[in-house]
Amino acid sequence: MTRPGRLRLATAAVLSASVLAACSGGGDDGNGGVGPIVKYERPGEQASVAAPTKKDTVLGPEATPAPVASPEKPNLLMITMDDAAMKDMQFMPHLQEVIAGEGVTIDQGLAPTPICVPARATLLTGQYSRNHGAVTISGEGGGYKAFHDEDTMPVSLQKAGYDTMMVGKYLNGYTKDEVHHQPPGWTVWRPTVDFATYNFEHPQLLVDGRIKDYDTYSTTLLSDQSNQLISDHSEGADKDKPWYMWVNYVAPHHGSPHESDDPDGISTTVPDKRDRDTFKDLDLDTTPEMFEADPSDKALIRNARQKWSKKRRAGLREERQQRVEALQAVDRAIARTVDTLKQTGQLDNTYVVVTSDNGFYVGEHNLNGKLWYFRDAINIPMFIRGPGLPAGTSTQAPVTNADWAPTFAALAGTTLDRDADGVDVMPWLDSDATRRVIPISGWPVKGGLKPLYTGVIVGPWTYVRGRKGRGELYYTKNDQYQLYNLYGDPRYKAVRKQLRDLWQETQDCAGATCPRTFMK
Repeated sequence: MTRPGRLRLATAAVLSASVLAACSGGGDDGNGGVGPIVKYERPGEQASVAAPTKKDTVLGPEATPAPVASPEKPNLLMITMDDAAMKDMQFMPHLQEVIAGEGVTIDQGLAPTPICVPARATLLTGQYSRNHGAVTISGEGGGYKAFHDEDTMPVSLQKAGYDTMMVGKYLNGYTKDEVHHQPPGWTVWRPTVDFATYNFEHPQLLVDGRIKDYDTYSTTLLSDQSNQLISDHSEGADKDKPWYMWVNYVAPHHGSPHESDDPDGISTTVPDKRDRDTFKDLDLDTTPEMFEADPSDKALIRNARQKWSKKRRAGLREERQQRVEALQAVDRAIARTVDTLKQTGQLDNTYVVVTSDNGFYVGEHNLNGKLWYFRDAINIPMFIRGPGLPAGTSTQAPVTNADWAPTFAALAGTTLDRDADGVDVMPWLDSDATRRVIPISGWPVKGGLKPLYTGVIVGPWTYVRGRKGRGELYYTKNDQYQLYNLYGDPRYKAVRKQLRDLWQETQDCAGATCPRTFMK
C-alpha cells in the first residue's frame, strides 16, 4: 500500500474513534479515563427544592389547537445542524433575523434519543428510535446498516408529487463502500461520504453516483450545492412541481484537520478560516449546572460524578469557542438560502425548519458530548417560518424530531407509508399547549439493543430509569438547572408514582398507541 493510502486509512481510523468518543457524552479525557469520580449517594429529601403544591401537577387539561391556513403542496425545507445546542443560537444573528424573527421559535424542541444516527433516522420516519431500529452509532442496532430505508418520508412525498433533494451528512456509516446503495425516495441524492464527512477542508460528496473530492470548506460546499438546486428548480421544466429538501450541515460537529490550538484529549470542530479566533474571548458559562459542585445524587451517569481539572476546563473552553465559530458559516448559509428563496420567488410558498439532531454538553453536569437526558442535550434548537405562521413569536408546545415527518406529510396533503409515533404539530404552534407525554431513551454508543435508560418528559418533569432500577427525577419549575435528583424525595412520592406509570405505559408505544394529547 502506498504511503498516502496508509495515511487515508489512519485518518479514517482516528475520525471513527473520535466520532464514537464525542457521541458518548461521557467526558472522556482522551487518555483512557476521566477525572476523580464522586461516590453515588441515594438522594433523599432535597432541602434546596421546594415541596410540590397542588398546582405542581404532571398532567393538565387538554390544550386547544389553532389550525394554520397553509397553501396546497408548499415547498418543504429542512435545515439541520450537527450537535448544535440551544445556547449556541444566541451567536447566530442571521438565524434570529430571517428564521426566528419571521417565524416561530419552539422553546420545547426535543430529541427523544439525543444522538447522531437515531435522531436523523427519526427525522426521516417520524418514529422513535426503538421503532425504526437504528438506535445507536455502531455495532448492533447502530449506524446506516441498521436503518431500514424502504418507506421513509421522502418516499411518501415522492408519491405525493414532490421532488425530493438531499444534501449533506446522512447516517453514520455511509462510507465509500456503501455508496452503491441510494436510499429510495430521493430525486437528488448528494450525501457526504464517511469518513471525509468530518474533513471540513477536503470533504467528499456523492454526485450523480460518483464520489467527488472538494477543496471547499464543508459548510460553504453544502450551501453552494443546496442553493444551486433551489435556483435550478425555479427555472427548470418542473418549476411548478413542489419540492422537499433536507440540507444537513456537519458543523459544529468535531472533525479535521487538526489545528495548533486544539486541546489535548478533547475533540474539536473546524471553523471556516475567516471565523477562526473571532470568539477567542468567549468563556464557558457560569450557570450552576456547569461542573456541578455536588453530583453525588446522579445515579445513572458515572461521568456526571467526575471532577474536571483546570487544564481540562480550559480545553472545554477552546472547544466551545470553536463550536461557536464554526456556526458562523452555517448562520451565513441560512441567510443565503432565505435570500435565494426570495430572489427566485419561492419564499412565500416554502416552510423552512431549522433544527439540530441533538444538543451538546460542554461542561454542563460535568459532561462533554450528548446522548443523556439532561435538558442541555435533549432540548434542541427548533425554528419554523412559513405561510400562515405568526412572525417573531415563540411557543411552549413540545415538538419532537419525530413530529416533522408527519407534519411535512400533512402539509403535502398525504400520509406516511409507515406508522408515525409523532404528530402533525402545525395546529399547536400558535396554541396554548405547554406539555405532552414524550418517551425518551438512550442506547450504548458502541452497540447493543438494551437501553442505558428509558423515561418520560412531561413539560417541566423528567423521569428516567436505568438498567439496575435506579432512577432520577427532575422538576425544572423548582430546579431550573436539574441539580437535584428528587427520585428519593418523600415529598415527591405521588408525582414519582404517576410518572412511573406513564413511563411503563409508553416505553413500548408505537404509532397511534404513543401519546398524542397536548395539554395546557
